[in-house]
Amino acid sequence: MIVIKQAELTSTGQLHRYSWQHLEDGHGFLTDQAIDPEEDPVEAIPAEEFQQVWTQ
Repeated sequence: MIVIKQAELTSTGQLHRYSWQHLEDGHGFLTDQAIDPEEDPVEAIPAEEFQQVWTQ
């Protein structure tokens, strides 16, 4: 699985978003490696929910 958009919500409620338009900042970066949802600590959410988070 290749990541093209990534949203990270920290424990303090801060949201960080990464895509090809915003690859990195002082908090993190868009992963450049393929991920395996069975092995990597990611939380999959429905596309509609992701879009709501992404456009916040």
